[in-house]
Amino acid sequence: MKRDALIDIVSQEPLFTTGMLLTPGVDAQDVRKQLSRWTRDGTVLQLRRGLYSLGARHRLREPHPNEVSNALVGGSYVSLETVLVGHGLIPEAVFSTTAVTTGRQGSRQTPFGCFVYQHIRPQLFWGYKSEPIGEGRSAFVATPEKALLDLAYLRTRSDEVAFARELRLQRLETIDAARLLRFAERFGSKKVLRFAHNVIALREAEREEYRSE
Repeated sequence: MKRDALIDIVSQEPLFTTGMLLTPGVDAQDVRKQLSRWTRDGTVLQLRRGLYSLGARHRLREPHPNEVSNALVGGSYVSLETVLVGHGLIPEAVFSTTAVTTGRQGSRQTPFGCFVYQHIRPQLFWGYKSEPIGEGRSAFVATPEKALLDLAYLRTRSDEVAFARELRLQRLETIDAARLLRFAERFGSKKVLRFAHNVIALREAEREEYRSE
C-alpha cells in the first residue's frame, strides 16, 4: 500500500484501525509493515496496537477525546470527573479523560492526551448513552446522575457529608433527583444511596438559599 492510498482511504476518519485497510487483495503483513514505517515518520500516529490516526498534516477531522476514550478500551464509557466538568457540576479543570470499564483499570498516554479507566462490576455497566460529538459521530457517555454515582461507588468514604461538600458541586438544579435516587437504589450499595441523599440535601439547600435572596 502506498502513502497516498492510505490517506485517500482514511483522511475523513478521525481514527482508523488496521482492519479498515485490509481490503481484498491487500496483504495484511505488508499493511502492518507500512504502518510501522509511517508511524516512525509521523504520517501516522499509533494510539494502541491496531488503532491509529493520521498525523496532523494529513488528517481532516480531529478526534474527540470521548471517541478516543471509547476506542482505546472497548466496553467502556466516559464518566466520573470528565462528565461532571462537562455538565458544569464541579469547577475543577481536568487534565485527563476518565471512563469506567468492566475490564482492568489503568491509564493510557496518547498523542491526544491521557485516558484513565476505572473498573466497575458488570452489573453496574449501565446509565450511559450515545452522545453526539459533531459531524455525525457519537460516543458512549454517562448521564450526569450516573457519573456522580460512579464516582461515589469508586471513592472511599463517599457517603460522608464532607465528601459531597468537598466536591464543590454546582448547578445542582440540572440534576434529576428522582433519577439519581432510582439509579442509586439500583447500585445496591448503602454507601452510594447515602451519597445520593447527601447530594439531594445540598440541592435543596441551594434552592432555599436562592429563594431567600
